[in-house]
Amino acid sequence: MQMPEPDASVIARRAEIIARMGEIVAGEGVIADEDELSAYECDGLTAYRQLPLIVVLPETTEQVRQILKACGRMGVKVVPRGAGTSLSGGALPLADGVTLGLGKFNRILEIDYQNRCVTAQPGVTNLALTQAVEHKGFYYAPDPSSQIACSIGGNVAENAGGVHCLKYGLTTNNLLGVEMVLVTGEVIRLGGKHLDAGGYDLLGLITGSEGLLGVITEVTVRILQKPETARALLIGFPSSEAAGDCVGRIIGSGIIPGGMEMMDRLAIRAAEDFVHAGYPLDVEALLIVELDGPGAEVTHLIQRVEELARQAGAVNVRVSQDDEERQTFWAGRKAAFPAIGRISPDYYCMDGTIPRHKLPEVLKRTGEMSERYGLRVANVFHAGDGNLHPLILYDANQPGELEKTEAFGAEILKLCVEVGGVLTGEHGVGVEKRDLMGVMFTEEDLKQQQRVKCAFDPDGLLNPGKVYPTLHRCAELGRVHVHRGQTRFPDLPRF
Repeated sequence: MQMPEPDASVIARRAEIIARMGEIVAGEGVIADEDELSAYECDGLTAYRQLPLIVVLPETTEQVRQILKACGRMGVKVVPRGAGTSLSGGALPLADGVTLGLGKFNRILEIDYQNRCVTAQPGVTNLALTQAVEHKGFYYAPDPSSQIACSIGGNVAENAGGVHCLKYGLTTNNLLGVEMVLVTGEVIRLGGKHLDAGGYDLLGLITGSEGLLGVITEVTVRILQKPETARALLIGFPSSEAAGDCVGRIIGSGIIPGGMEMMDRLAIRAAEDFVHAGYPLDVEALLIVELDGPGAEVTHLIQRVEELARQAGAVNVRVSQDDEERQTFWAGRKAAFPAIGRISPDYYCMDGTIPRHKLPEVLKRTGEMSERYGLRVANVFHAGDGNLHPLILYDANQPGELEKTEAFGAEILKLCVEVGGVLTGEHGVGVEKRDLMGVMFTEEDLKQQQRVKCAFDPDGLLNPGKVYPTLHRCAELGRVHVHRGQTRFPDLPRF
């Protein structure tokens, strides 16, 4: 993985840039000391590290506006950063760029129960949204495993999901509005408290845009009432293929669980040793299936799911008897990533999505790759929507192991595309999957995507080096024209 060569002229103006940022964000809002910058050298994809030119920590939308306007005038690149939990290198700093940290945007601005929504600053953690409304019987549905730390602004940037996304959707399905600052310093609002709006779906465009189009400074999300009943099943299988078959049977029967997660033997053992959730250790694969809704309906669905599981070859079925036990079932799954960190010096977390019926085939072929590369894999993923998270275990201190791991991971992602899936389900492209975009898209596809970026960021200053394997200048793309610093599309044909 290579990033663009840093601009020496920008680095030479570092003192000037520090002084200008200090005028906008006084006090400790500018970080320039090398030791302090090291805290920002990477995000959750720790295999790649780079010290930023400087870090700026604004507290208001007006400060963000001035920072972007100043950086635009000086030709300085900007990398937006939330909590830094990105697993695709989306917040990887640039040696010639300002890292714009939004950690101080950490307030919930409004809770509107009548309209069932919450408005918050982007630095508020995912879990804090639920904690703010749970006393009234509400919650925020998307729940990534990192929800205790990840920020809602980052969730929007990556279109994060979570274990309940099968039934309740990803961030995009729960997002109502954003306030965003463009690279020109203009502040715009998209959406609001209403469910939908006419015209272009710009809110959908911004969701998952990975910081390439603007900087989000406010987010409005929908909240839901907690279901009357929620119960979970732990279902053990003699093989991952059998567990994958069970997933297909459940969805094919018309049942949409609140959540349906799968773990293989390696992940099961690691999670159980770490959390002591009561997972069976004599199975090759484990499904966690949560059913929610009215009590009578949940009771009926539990019986139906157990029948389907037995038909698929389940050897162990356990049903939660109270909410504490249900939460314990999930605790092991949500702690799976750190649990794997206890059994390997390093791990590489992949993220691809496939059609559900391809689960058995992909799991089998991934196992064959594991043997060929000589690297262990722990499979933890959102089985219900086919979002895979293979964790490749390696030791970065061993020469060549990181490169071998990257090749293994790339082969898994190519397999996802081969069977009709996509490169990412919720982690984004960032730098991790950037050079694989050509596997999924043609060159013309990628140019068309970059034309959209050019409409928002004609000088390519926002998070450059991410997502696109080849970065074209806007003037080279042919469809977007830049005049006096303003971007416009050509006249549309008249009919």
